[in-house]
Amino acid sequence: MTRQTIRVLTLIESPTVTGPARNIIEFGKLGVVAEPGLPAVETMVVTYWRGAGESPVAAAARNAGLPVATISERHRWDTQAIPQLRRIIAEYRPDILESRNIKSHFLVRALGLHRHYPWVAWNHGYTERDWLDRVYSQLDRWSLQAAFRVVTVCRPFAETLERRGIDRRKITILHNFVKPFVPALTEDVERLRRSLGVQNQAVILAVGRLSSEKGHAILLQAAARLEKMNEAPDFRVVVVGDGPEKENLLRLMARLGIGQRIVMEGFQPDVRLYYCLSTLLALPSYSEGSPNVLLEAMAAGLPIAATDAGGVPEILEDGVTGLLVQPGDPQAMAEAILRILQDNDLALKLGAAARSRVEATYTPQAYRRSLTKLYLATLEAASKSPAART
Repeated sequence: MTRQTIRVLTLIESPTVTGPARNIIEFGKLGVVAEPGLPAVETMVVTYWRGAGESPVAAAARNAGLPVATISERHRWDTQAIPQLRRIIAEYRPDILESRNIKSHFLVRALGLHRHYPWVAWNHGYTERDWLDRVYSQLDRWSLQAAFRVVTVCRPFAETLERRGIDRRKITILHNFVKPFVPALTEDVERLRRSLGVQNQAVILAVGRLSSEKGHAILLQAAARLEKMNEAPDFRVVVVGDGPEKENLLRLMARLGIGQRIVMEGFQPDVRLYYCLSTLLALPSYSEGSPNVLLEAMAAGLPIAATDAGGVPEILEDGVTGLLVQPGDPQAMAEAILRILQDNDLALKLGAAARSRVEATYTPQAYRRSLTKLYLATLEAASKSPAART
């Protein structure tokens, strides 16, 4: 019998509507309508929240028309979450149970929920900044070994999971997607330009959390080198994002003497104006999965200078849709940026090819088909081998 609808319950812990949450919501909106050869997918979003009301993720999912439930917590790892989680799952009766974070992975395995539902666990890589991160990473290794399927966003992450004891046959790689880019109004872009104090200068844009693995320090060092290159045009570096490295970056700017070149814009809920304003995107990361900012910049037709970290080279082809350099090399990053700034034909070619690539490969519709097929394959395999869930 052909399945008409797949019911998926997704557990996610996120205080803001970041990339993974946006992906869930966008997929949920597309999935409710069946396609030829593919069933509809109903996605219920379950979040954790401390205090009154519901999380921003839950509110966004509800506004998008998705079913939502909130697990109320008093503090992190609150045991009162357990009966709430059991009740929500029992009432919804999902075909597939899905988890998106380390805590949810742990709860699914520790409570034995993976024995009753095909369990799809998502992994977005690990950032081990301190001993607590390392403890959580080891805990996740134990949890994921019981998952029926593990989805990750790039080959390096898949290889890390395999080294941690996850059966490679369980792992699926699924890159992120991007919606078509809609340019902002010219007057809004010009208003932003004036507020930033940018006139005719080239604008080098960096978007991302200000944390060490994102490599902003390398970009600042590259900017200092670029400033000393006689052939470089006048430029500004606009950094959009906030995070724990902000003070260190401000001190580095002062030490390098490039404060007049850098504009720190903080977190911005809508980066579209910045893409329209910018000459190129710089992505100096040490570690990446399937970065949304990369896909967004490609959709906007921006030329890109990026490091070949994580899943970046799986998306960006060196010399075709962007320029790739080794992580941690400010000189190479400065030279790649200079190439784009000096060669307008190259910049136009890279930007056009990048836009064509995402429009052909990384669309919401393609993602919807790939994920729905994964759900179907999971259900079929689970029906033939229920013991594989234990």
